[in-house]
Amino acid sequence: MDDSDYRTQVFADIGQIDAAAWNELVAVDADANPFLRHAFLCALQSSGCADADTGWLAQFVTLWRGSKLAAAVPLYAKGHSYGEYVFDWAWADAHERAGISYYPKWLVAVPFTPVAGTRLLALDESARQAALATLLEIAGANDLSSLHVLYATARQIQAMERAGMLVRTTIQYHWRNRAYPDFAAFLSALTQPKRKKIRAERRKVLEEGITLDRRVGSAITAQDWDFFLRCYESTYANHCATPYLNRSFFATIAAQMPENLLLVRALRDGRLVASALGIFDRERSALYGRYWGAVEPVSCLHFECCYYQMIEFAIEQGLQVFEGGAQGSHKIARGLDPVATFSAHWLRDRRLHGAVARFVQREGVTVIAAMDELSEHRALREHRPALSAASEDMDRC
Repeated sequence: MDDSDYRTQVFADIGQIDAAAWNELVAVDADANPFLRHAFLCALQSSGCADADTGWLAQFVTLWRGSKLAAAVPLYAKGHSYGEYVFDWAWADAHERAGISYYPKWLVAVPFTPVAGTRLLALDESARQAALATLLEIAGANDLSSLHVLYATARQIQAMERAGMLVRTTIQYHWRNRAYPDFAAFLSALTQPKRKKIRAERRKVLEEGITLDRRVGSAITAQDWDFFLRCYESTYANHCATPYLNRSFFATIAAQMPENLLLVRALRDGRLVASALGIFDRERSALYGRYWGAVEPVSCLHFECCYYQMIEFAIEQGLQVFEGGAQGSHKIARGLDPVATFSAHWLRDRRLHGAVARFVQREGVTVIAAMDELSEHRALREHRPALSAASEDMDRC
Protein backbone atom coordinates (compact mmCIF):
# COMPACT_ATOMS: atom_id res chain seq x y z
CA MET A 1 0.00 0.00 0.00
CA ASP A 2 1.47 3.38 -0.99
CA ASP A 3 0.89 6.88 0.36
CA SER A 4 -1.89 7.55 -2.15
CA ASP A 5 -4.05 4.90 -0.46
CA TYR A 6 -4.35 7.08 2.64
CA ARG A 7 -6.45 10.15 3.20
CA THR A 8 -4.72 12.85 5.25
CA GLN A 9 -6.60 15.12 7.62
CA VAL A 10 -5.12 17.70 9.99
CA PHE A 11 -6.93 18.71 13.19
CA ALA A 12 -6.29 21.84 15.24
CA ASP A 13 -8.08 20.27 18.21
CA ILE A 14 -7.44 16.68 19.31
CA GLY A 15 -10.93 16.76 20.82
CA GLN A 16 -12.22 16.52 17.24
CA ILE A 17 -10.55 13.11 16.87
CA ASP A 18 -12.37 10.08 18.25
CA ALA A 19 -10.64 9.10 21.49
CA ALA A 20 -11.23 5.38 21.02
CA ALA A 21 -9.72 5.44 17.53
CA TRP A 22 -6.66 7.39 18.75
CA ASN A 23 -6.17 5.12 21.76
CA GLU A 24 -6.37 2.04 19.54
CA LEU A 25 -3.18 3.24 17.88
CA VAL A 26 -1.58 3.66 21.30
CA ALA A 27 -2.70 0.20 22.38
CA VAL A 28 -1.17 -1.64 19.41
CA ASP A 29 2.17 0.17 19.61
CA ALA A 30 4.62 -1.47 22.02
CA ASP A 31 6.66 1.75 22.11
CA ALA A 32 3.76 3.99 23.12
CA ASN A 33 3.21 5.24 26.67
CA PRO A 34 0.47 7.00 28.70
CA PHE A 35 1.62 10.43 27.54
CA LEU A 36 0.42 9.60 24.04
CA ARG A 37 -3.08 8.76 25.17
CA HIS A 38 -5.89 10.95 23.89
CA ALA A 39 -6.77 12.03 27.43
CA PHE A 40 -3.27 13.30 28.22
CA LEU A 41 -2.82 15.27 25.00
CA CYS A 42 -6.38 16.60 25.24
CA ALA A 43 -5.79 17.70 28.84
CA LEU A 44 -2.73 19.69 27.76
CA GLN A 45 -4.74 21.46 25.08
CA SER A 46 -8.09 21.94 26.82
CA SER A 47 -6.43 23.32 29.97
CA GLY A 48 -4.67 25.99 27.95
CA CYS A 49 -1.21 24.64 28.82
CA ALA A 50 -0.34 23.71 25.23
CA ASP A 51 -2.36 25.81 22.83
CA ALA A 52 -1.85 28.66 20.38
CA ASP A 53 -1.75 31.23 23.19
CA THR A 54 1.20 29.45 24.86
CA GLY A 55 3.10 28.92 21.60
CA TRP A 56 1.90 25.36 20.91
CA LEU A 57 -0.33 25.60 17.83
CA ALA A 58 -1.64 22.05 17.41
CA GLN A 59 -1.77 20.44 13.97
CA PHE A 60 -2.57 16.80 14.70
CA VAL A 61 -1.82 14.87 11.52
CA THR A 62 -3.99 11.82 10.84
CA LEU A 63 -4.00 9.25 8.06
CA TRP A 64 -7.15 7.29 7.23
CA ARG A 65 -7.95 4.11 5.35
CA GLY A 66 -11.53 4.79 4.49
CA SER A 67 -13.16 5.52 7.85
CA LYS A 68 -10.39 3.77 9.81
CA LEU A 69 -7.73 5.85 11.60
CA ALA A 70 -4.46 4.28 10.46
CA ALA A 71 -1.84 6.71 11.78
CA ALA A 72 -1.54 9.87 13.87
CA VAL A 73 1.22 12.35 14.71
CA PRO A 74 1.17 15.00 17.50
CA LEU A 75 2.49 17.94 15.45
CA TYR A 76 2.77 21.52 16.68
CA ALA A 77 3.79 24.82 15.12
CA LYS A 78 6.03 26.11 17.92
CA GLY A 79 6.57 29.80 18.60
CA HIS A 80 9.52 29.19 20.95
CA SER A 81 11.72 26.39 22.31
CA TYR A 82 10.44 26.15 25.87
CA GLY A 83 9.14 22.87 27.27
CA GLU A 84 11.10 20.64 24.89
CA TYR A 85 14.26 19.51 26.79
CA VAL A 86 16.25 19.11 23.57
CA PHE A 87 17.88 22.49 23.36
CA ASP A 88 18.16 24.33 20.05
CA TRP A 89 18.63 27.94 21.17
CA ALA A 90 21.96 28.15 19.32
CA TRP A 91 20.24 27.04 16.12
CA ALA A 92 17.65 29.78 16.57
CA ASP A 93 20.44 32.34 17.04
CA ALA A 94 22.17 31.13 13.87
CA HIS A 95 18.97 31.59 11.89
CA GLU A 96 18.48 35.09 13.25
CA ARG A 97 22.08 36.04 12.38
CA ALA A 98 21.43 34.78 8.86
CA GLY A 99 18.30 36.90 8.63
CA ILE A 100 15.97 33.89 8.72
CA SER A 101 13.08 33.52 11.15
CA TYR A 102 13.45 30.33 13.17
CA TYR A 103 10.04 30.57 14.79
CA PRO A 104 7.52 29.22 14.25
CA LYS A 105 8.99 25.78 13.63
CA TRP A 106 7.42 22.34 13.30
CA LEU A 107 7.70 20.09 16.35
CA VAL A 108 6.61 16.48 16.88
CA ALA A 109 6.60 15.83 20.62
CA VAL A 110 4.50 15.47 23.73
CA PRO A 111 4.56 18.94 25.29
CA PHE A 112 6.65 19.29 28.47
CA THR A 113 7.37 15.55 28.48
CA PRO A 114 10.93 14.31 27.85
CA VAL A 115 9.90 10.66 27.70
CA ALA A 116 11.07 8.52 24.79
CA GLY A 117 8.49 6.62 22.78
CA THR A 118 6.78 6.33 19.46
CA ARG A 119 6.13 9.59 17.64
CA LEU A 120 4.40 8.11 14.60
CA LEU A 121 1.42 6.23 15.97
CA ALA A 122 0.23 3.66 13.42
CA LEU A 123 -1.70 0.44 13.01
CA ASP A 124 1.15 -1.12 11.01
CA GLU A 125 4.49 -0.35 9.38
CA SER A 126 2.91 0.66 6.08
CA ALA A 127 0.86 3.34 7.81
CA ARG A 128 3.90 4.47 9.81
CA GLN A 129 5.98 4.94 6.66
CA ALA A 130 3.11 6.87 5.09
CA ALA A 131 2.89 9.06 8.22
CA LEU A 132 6.59 9.93 7.97
CA ALA A 133 6.27 10.74 4.27
CA THR A 134 3.26 12.94 5.02
CA LEU A 135 5.07 14.71 7.84
CA LEU A 136 8.04 15.54 5.60
CA GLU A 137 5.68 16.64 2.84
CA ILE A 138 3.94 19.05 5.21
CA ALA A 139 7.29 20.44 6.37
CA GLY A 140 8.47 20.91 2.80
CA ALA A 141 5.25 22.48 1.56
CA ASN A 142 5.13 25.18 4.26
CA ASP A 143 7.58 27.99 4.92
CA LEU A 144 8.39 27.15 8.53
CA SER A 145 12.11 26.98 9.23
CA SER A 146 12.48 23.41 10.41
CA LEU A 147 11.03 20.13 11.60
CA HIS A 148 12.04 18.46 14.87
CA VAL A 149 10.97 15.05 16.16
CA LEU A 150 11.91 14.65 19.82
CA TYR A 151 12.47 11.51 21.91
CA ALA A 152 11.45 9.05 19.20
CA THR A 153 12.26 5.35 19.23
CA ALA A 154 15.49 4.10 17.67
CA ARG A 155 13.57 2.39 14.86
CA GLN A 156 11.68 5.54 13.93
CA ILE A 157 14.83 7.66 14.24
CA GLN A 158 16.61 5.38 11.77
CA ALA A 159 13.75 5.79 9.28
CA MET A 160 13.97 9.56 9.66
CA GLU A 161 17.72 9.50 9.16
CA ARG A 162 17.25 7.52 5.94
CA ALA A 163 14.78 10.21 4.87
CA GLY A 164 17.48 12.88 5.25
CA MET A 165 16.90 14.13 8.78
CA LEU A 166 19.76 14.76 11.20
CA VAL A 167 20.00 12.61 14.31
CA ARG A 168 20.91 14.07 17.67
CA THR A 169 21.75 12.01 20.75
CA THR A 170 21.14 13.09 24.35
CA ILE A 171 21.45 11.38 27.72
CA GLN A 172 18.84 10.41 30.27
CA TYR A 173 18.95 8.27 33.41
CA HIS A 174 16.78 5.19 33.91
CA TRP A 175 16.53 2.53 36.61
CA ARG A 176 15.95 -1.09 35.64
CA ASN A 177 14.43 -3.74 37.83
CA ARG A 178 16.65 -6.80 38.04
CA ALA A 179 13.99 -8.89 39.79
CA TYR A 180 14.65 -7.23 43.14
CA PRO A 181 12.35 -8.65 45.84
CA ASP A 182 12.59 -5.41 47.83
CA PHE A 183 14.52 -2.16 48.17
CA ALA A 184 17.11 -3.80 50.42
CA ALA A 185 17.93 -6.24 47.62
CA PHE A 186 18.37 -3.32 45.25
CA LEU A 187 20.76 -1.66 47.69
CA SER A 188 22.76 -4.86 48.06
CA ALA A 189 23.40 -4.83 44.31
CA LEU A 190 25.12 -1.43 44.50
CA THR A 191 28.73 -0.64 45.23
CA GLN A 192 29.48 -0.03 48.88
CA PRO A 193 29.96 3.77 48.59
CA LYS A 194 26.70 4.23 46.69
CA ARG A 195 24.82 1.96 49.09
CA LYS A 196 26.20 3.89 52.06
CA LYS A 197 25.25 7.21 50.46
CA ILE A 198 21.64 6.20 49.85
CA ARG A 199 21.22 4.86 53.38
CA ALA A 200 22.65 8.10 54.79
CA GLU A 201 20.28 10.22 52.68
CA ARG A 202 17.25 8.20 53.75
CA ARG A 203 18.33 8.40 57.39
CA LYS A 204 18.59 12.20 57.19
CA VAL A 205 14.98 12.40 56.03
CA LEU A 206 13.80 10.22 58.91
CA GLU A 207 15.80 12.26 61.40
CA GLU A 208 13.93 15.34 60.22
CA GLY A 209 10.70 13.69 61.43
CA ILE A 210 9.45 13.01 57.91
CA THR A 211 7.06 10.17 57.14
CA LEU A 212 6.11 9.20 53.62
CA ASP A 213 3.19 7.51 51.92
CA ARG A 214 2.08 6.79 48.39
CA ARG A 215 -1.37 7.21 46.92
CA VAL A 216 -2.55 5.80 43.59
CA GLY A 217 -5.41 6.77 41.31
CA SER A 218 -8.72 7.64 42.92
CA ALA A 219 -7.09 7.53 46.38
CA ILE A 220 -5.49 10.88 45.50
CA THR A 221 -7.93 13.44 46.89
CA ALA A 222 -8.76 16.94 45.68
CA GLN A 223 -6.87 18.27 48.71
CA ASP A 224 -3.84 16.22 47.68
CA TRP A 225 -3.98 17.76 44.22
CA ASP A 226 -4.31 21.27 45.66
CA PHE A 227 -1.23 20.73 47.81
CA PHE A 228 0.68 19.10 44.98
CA LEU A 229 0.02 22.15 42.81
CA ARG A 230 1.52 24.36 45.54
CA CYS A 231 4.60 22.15 45.51
CA TYR A 232 4.82 22.10 41.72
CA GLU A 233 4.53 25.88 41.52
CA SER A 234 7.11 26.36 44.26
CA THR A 235 9.68 24.42 42.23
CA TYR A 236 9.30 26.86 39.35
CA ALA A 237 9.23 29.87 41.69
CA ASN A 238 12.54 28.76 43.19
CA HIS A 239 14.03 28.95 39.70
CA CYS A 240 12.27 32.24 38.86
CA ALA A 241 10.30 30.46 36.12
CA THR A 242 6.66 30.15 35.12
CA PRO A 243 4.99 26.73 35.52
CA TYR A 244 3.98 25.00 32.31
CA LEU A 245 0.99 23.18 33.81
CA ASN A 246 -2.06 24.30 35.80
CA ARG A 247 -4.72 22.94 38.14
CA SER A 248 -7.11 22.30 35.26
CA PHE A 249 -4.60 19.98 33.59
CA PHE A 250 -4.02 17.96 36.74
CA ALA A 251 -7.76 17.79 37.47
CA THR A 252 -8.38 16.46 33.97
CA ILE A 253 -5.82 13.66 34.10
CA ALA A 254 -6.98 12.81 37.63
CA ALA A 255 -10.49 12.32 36.28
CA GLN A 256 -9.65 10.63 32.97
CA MET A 257 -6.58 8.48 33.63
CA PRO A 258 -6.36 7.89 37.40
CA GLU A 259 -5.09 4.34 36.89
CA ASN A 260 -1.79 5.82 35.70
CA LEU A 261 -1.13 8.21 38.58
CA LEU A 262 1.12 7.85 41.63
CA LEU A 263 1.48 10.59 44.23
CA VAL A 264 4.24 10.46 46.85
CA ARG A 265 3.46 12.52 49.94
CA ALA A 266 5.90 13.69 52.62
CA LEU A 267 4.55 14.71 56.03
CA ARG A 268 6.03 16.18 59.22
CA ASP A 269 3.90 15.94 62.36
CA GLY A 270 0.90 15.16 60.13
CA ARG A 271 1.51 18.25 58.02
CA LEU A 272 2.19 17.89 54.29
CA VAL A 273 5.55 19.37 53.33
CA ALA A 274 6.33 17.89 49.89
CA SER A 275 4.94 15.72 47.11
CA ALA A 276 6.02 14.13 43.85
CA LEU A 277 3.96 12.83 40.94
CA GLY A 278 4.76 9.78 38.85
CA ILE A 279 2.89 8.31 35.91
CA PHE A 280 3.03 4.56 35.42
CA ASP A 281 1.93 2.01 32.87
CA ARG A 282 1.34 -1.53 34.09
CA GLU A 283 0.93 -2.92 30.59
CA ARG A 284 4.32 -1.63 29.49
CA SER A 285 5.80 -2.12 32.98
CA ALA A 286 7.19 1.38 33.33
CA LEU A 287 7.11 4.28 35.81
CA TYR A 288 7.93 7.83 34.81
CA GLY A 289 8.98 10.39 37.41
CA ARG A 290 7.44 13.72 36.47
CA TYR A 291 6.95 16.63 38.90
CA TRP A 292 7.93 17.48 42.45
CA GLY A 293 8.03 20.28 44.97
CA ALA A 294 8.28 21.14 48.66
CA VAL A 295 6.97 23.95 50.85
CA GLU A 296 9.63 23.45 53.53
CA PRO A 297 13.34 22.75 53.05
CA VAL A 298 14.34 19.24 54.16
CA SER A 299 17.78 17.81 53.43
CA CYS A 300 17.70 14.92 50.92
CA LEU A 301 13.88 14.95 50.67
CA HIS A 302 14.06 15.45 46.91
CA PHE A 303 16.04 12.21 46.53
CA GLU A 304 13.61 10.34 48.79
CA CYS A 305 10.44 11.50 47.02
CA CYS A 306 11.67 11.50 43.45
CA TYR A 307 13.92 8.43 43.40
CA TYR A 308 13.76 6.09 46.39
CA GLN A 309 9.98 6.12 46.83
CA MET A 310 9.55 5.68 43.09
CA ILE A 311 12.00 2.78 42.98
CA GLU A 312 10.30 1.13 45.95
CA PHE A 313 6.94 1.45 44.18
CA ALA A 314 8.38 -0.03 40.99
CA ILE A 315 9.79 -2.99 42.90
CA GLU A 316 6.53 -3.58 44.78
CA GLN A 317 4.49 -3.42 41.58
CA GLY A 318 6.93 -5.46 39.49
CA LEU A 319 7.54 -2.60 37.06
CA GLN A 320 10.65 -3.09 34.97
CA VAL A 321 11.75 0.49 34.30
CA PHE A 322 11.72 3.77 36.19
CA GLU A 323 12.62 6.82 34.13
CA GLY A 324 13.92 9.69 36.20
CA GLY A 325 13.35 12.45 33.64
CA ALA A 326 15.70 14.63 31.62
CA GLN A 327 19.23 15.59 32.68
CA GLY A 328 20.88 15.14 36.06
CA SER A 329 24.06 13.07 36.32
CA HIS A 330 23.50 13.04 40.10
CA LYS A 331 20.94 10.30 39.42
CA ILE A 332 23.76 7.82 38.81
CA ALA A 333 24.59 7.85 42.51
CA ARG A 334 20.96 6.94 43.22
CA GLY A 335 21.03 3.76 41.14
CA LEU A 336 19.90 5.08 37.77
CA ASP A 337 21.92 4.35 34.63
CA PRO A 338 22.79 6.63 31.70
CA VAL A 339 20.94 5.76 28.49
CA ALA A 340 20.88 7.35 25.05
CA THR A 341 17.81 9.13 23.71
CA PHE A 342 17.36 10.41 20.17
CA SER A 343 15.76 13.19 18.15
CA ALA A 344 15.62 13.94 14.42
CA HIS A 345 15.88 17.34 12.72
CA TRP A 346 15.37 18.87 9.27
CA LEU A 347 16.17 22.50 8.43
CA ARG A 348 14.81 24.19 5.34
CA ASP A 349 17.85 26.37 4.67
CA ARG A 350 20.47 24.04 3.18
CA ARG A 351 23.43 26.06 4.47
CA LEU A 352 22.15 25.97 8.03
CA HIS A 353 21.16 22.32 7.64
CA GLY A 354 24.77 21.58 6.74
CA ALA A 355 26.09 23.63 9.65
CA VAL A 356 23.81 21.84 12.09
CA ALA A 357 24.84 18.49 10.59
CA ARG A 358 28.46 19.27 11.44
CA PHE A 359 27.42 20.41 14.91
CA VAL A 360 25.46 17.25 15.77
CA GLN A 361 28.33 15.13 14.49
CA ARG A 362 30.77 16.87 16.83
CA GLU A 363 28.24 16.82 19.64
CA GLY A 364 27.68 13.10 19.12
CA VAL A 365 31.37 12.41 19.71
CA THR A 366 31.14 14.36 22.97
CA VAL A 367 28.01 12.47 24.02
CA ILE A 368 29.71 9.12 23.35
CA ALA A 369 32.66 10.18 25.50
CA ALA A 370 30.30 11.38 28.23
CA MET A 371 28.41 8.06 28.16
CA ASP A 372 31.66 6.17 28.56
CA GLU A 373 32.70 8.39 31.46
CA LEU A 374 29.31 8.18 33.17
CA SER A 375 29.22 4.41 32.83
CA GLU A 376 32.40 4.20 34.89
CA HIS A 377 30.52 5.76 37.82
CA ARG A 378 27.36 3.67 37.76
CA ALA A 379 26.13 2.42 41.09
CA LEU A 380 25.70 -1.26 40.24
CA ARG A 381 28.61 -3.51 41.13
CA GLU A 382 28.33 -5.33 37.81
CA HIS A 383 27.04 -3.67 34.67
CA ARG A 384 27.16 -3.56 30.92
CA PRO A 385 28.22 -0.23 29.41
CA ALA A 386 25.05 1.74 28.69
CA LEU A 387 26.42 2.97 25.37
CA SER A 388 26.83 -0.56 24.09
CA ALA A 389 23.27 -1.39 25.10
CA ALA A 390 21.98 1.70 23.31
CA SER A 391 24.02 0.83 20.22
CA GLU A 392 22.61 -2.69 20.24
CA ASP A 393 19.09 -1.25 20.36
CA MET A 394 19.89 0.75 17.23
CA ASP A 395 21.50 -2.27 15.53
CA ARG A 396 18.50 -4.49 16.15
CA CYS A 397 16.15 -2.07 14.42
